[in-house]
Amino acid sequence: MIVRVYSPTSSSPAFEPAGQLVSVKSFAIPGRKEYRLAWGMSAEIREDVRDFAPSIVHLSAPDRLGWQAQLFAIDQLKVPVVASLHTLFERYFAFYGLSFLQASAERYLARFYGKCDRIFVPTLPLMEEYGARYGTQSVRLWQRGVDRLQFHPDRRDMSWRRDLGIADHDVVPLLFGRIVLEKGVTGFADAIAALRARGRKVHPLVVGDGPALGKLRDAMPDAVFTGHLTGENLARAVASADFMINPSTTEAFGNVVLEAMASGLAVISSDTPSARNILTHGANGLLYPPAEPDALIDAAERLIADAGLRQHMAANAAATAARYDWSAELSQVCNGYRELLRVKELA
Repeated sequence: MIVRVYSPTSSSPAFEPAGQLVSVKSFAIPGRKEYRLAWGMSAEIREDVRDFAPSIVHLSAPDRLGWQAQLFAIDQLKVPVVASLHTLFERYFAFYGLSFLQASAERYLARFYGKCDRIFVPTLPLMEEYGARYGTQSVRLWQRGVDRLQFHPDRRDMSWRRDLGIADHDVVPLLFGRIVLEKGVTGFADAIAALRARGRKVHPLVVGDGPALGKLRDAMPDAVFTGHLTGENLARAVASADFMINPSTTEAFGNVVLEAMASGLAVISSDTPSARNILTHGANGLLYPPAEPDALIDAAERLIADAGLRQHMAANAAATAARYDWSAELSQVCNGYRELLRVKELA
């Protein structure tokens, strides 16, 4: 299988690309330099795609580039189109005072996904939702994997903690991922403040970077902020926390939750379909209603007060994460491609 990827690119990518990558002209979104939005498919890109002659076009984002590529595949190339769901874009608007745009975004997404031959979704709840909306014949499951050689409980490093001023007896809640408003990061800061108001001593750890980082620094000046990390440094930081708090309600799957679980952490998460897909309340983590912040504080107090419970859930979390394998999950995508091509050949 030969794959060619057309995407906006950055001068400092988070990781090196694999395979053939073609850079598409793009611009940074104002205030969000980590996001680059493609201008669309130029005549040069269209000609390059035509020369490549793909058997399938796979769309990873419903942006202008994705929309134009979809129409190009259907009208010009006459090849099947698949899309994969990676985040719930329609929920972003509420975090930026733009809730009035949500209905329009939902209508746009319905048109976009409605034109696809197959939609790969990462969880069973989303599979049911999208199957009801677009037809079960169009929806397939593609969950995520985790690199268990990188993310592992053995990466925990008490010396690293001490070097950062974290005492051995300190309880360390972790916020992990992109530090953006739509991930609910201010909810993490609010939780830390509430725990301290209840007399709980915690030393928060924030692993990641993003435009909301300054807001968190102001709210938690004594927290440890590692910035963006990769490889062994990332694995060590995650495993060295005591539990993770995931306040996000916009995840389609929750890769960082799975990585924290593989690192041997119990997770407290907002109760969303993506979280319920990998977390079992009371077994490998705790779920709380997103609209009830006090429930998050109560859950955190349980883990702070009971080290035995925390360790029990952490062991279960690592065992759960061991079931998620990238090779197996990527095979599902390849099988979906083959199935779709067979269907098109018989049509």
